[in-house]
Amino acid sequence: MKKTAARKTPKATTTRSRTAVAAHGGAAATKPRSLTATAYELIEEMIVKLELLPGAAISEAELSARLQIGRTPVREALQRLAREHLVSILPQRGVLVSEIDIKRQLRLLETRREVERLVVRCAARRATEPERARFEELAREFDAAGKQDDETRFIRADKEFNDLSLRAARNEFAAGAMGLMHGLSRRFWYLHYRQAADTPLMAKLHGALARAISQRDEAAAARAMEDLIDHNEAFTKATVSTDF
Repeated sequence: MKKTAARKTPKATTTRSRTAVAAHGGAAATKPRSLTATAYELIEEMIVKLELLPGAAISEAELSARLQIGRTPVREALQRLAREHLVSILPQRGVLVSEIDIKRQLRLLETRREVERLVVRCAARRATEPERARFEELAREFDAAGKQDDETRFIRADKEFNDLSLRAARNEFAAGAMGLMHGLSRRFWYLHYRQAADTPLMAKLHGALARAISQRDEAAAARAMEDLIDHNEAFTKATVSTDF
């Protein structure tokens, strides 16, 4: 029997669909967004936050009705999520949310360590002044999320930080590789973070990284990334015996 979503989408999710996810804040919220981008962000967050469980069967029609967004943008969003390994599109079977696999997660972190070290060094070197200002704002957002132990605030800041880092690095090859990995990492963390009371520490590690980039400090950014990946690896290994 296929698994289904853990709970109904909060009303806030539908509201965000109408306002083009303005609640995500930051520079991105000041620009017009396509319906496909809106659908992608909403569905990705639903998967990351386990509103759509691993193994759940989902459909374009259900998501379109749930988000009040047309089926074409939803279909395009699902195609992007399939490229990021968050869903599988199966002929004759529809769309399934991807399962979570510990060994696969560790292999992902091996790759992230090498690629993301390059990304943050390039971002520290190449970010524009407005981008540096936004990195500093995100550092403060991470600080606030950690102090409040607010996982939703952290997840949204983390998503924007990831996207901004890839833009600021100005390396399309690294961006292509990292774009396939961030969602899987965020979902895995969300699944297990309550065991480790991990939000404050993760927010602190991300804040240090965002601040190093904002200050043009390549070496500090690389060290902060190593600290973050070290923590993520230890966190992942500690969850081996945990079910959801």
